[in-house]
Amino acid sequence: MARNAGAVCRQCRREGTKLFLKGTKCTTKCVFEKKGYAPGQHGRTRRFKQSEYAVQLREKQKVKRTYGLLEAQFHNYFEKAERKKGITGEVLLKMLECRLDNIVYRLGMASSRATARQLVRHRHFLVNGTLVDIPSFQVKAGDEVQVREKSRQLESIHSAMKRVREGKMLPWLTLDKAAMKGVLLEVPSRENIPVNVNEKLVVELYSK
Repeated sequence: MARNAGAVCRQCRREGTKLFLKGTKCTTKCVFEKKGYAPGQHGRTRRFKQSEYAVQLREKQKVKRTYGLLEAQFHNYFEKAERKKGITGEVLLKMLECRLDNIVYRLGMASSRATARQLVRHRHFLVNGTLVDIPSFQVKAGDEVQVREKSRQLESIHSAMKRVREGKMLPWLTLDKAAMKGVLLEVPSRENIPVNVNEKLVVELYSK
């Protein structure tokens, strides 16, 4: 499975914002706090007005990197979103949020999306009682995501769930920490997706 093996903190610096690609490390030991400028030789001194295309491109890169996708994968999601009813940008974000690896991350069963993706691939999760090892699997409203019985002693899952605060779960998810399972109550609306991006710019970029 192809993946982005580039330096994670450089991606945040390039986009000029925290993408929380390392999970909790992004709040305690974040390079972005010390080096909030773009990477490279001229990162500190680069001062120029960005073109319309550059602004749109940076927004697309921000979304793509947040969810840990490669270019071809992201473009496929966009094409699917275009064919669905609704506002394309919002449909795109909803599809990305309903990926199994993202649901695992949102439920607090993994410290980051990258870790969630690895856990899913290693067959640690069930969806409605069935083993699923495909990170891009689309979780539907009403689906139950649960840690596999044999995987309930994994330290990475336990340490991640210890950080989940009561009452802090997103309104479209519910979590039973004791049973190590959660349910997607509904496909989230745009205002309930905590991602600071302008999806309209992504649509404009691909519409050219």
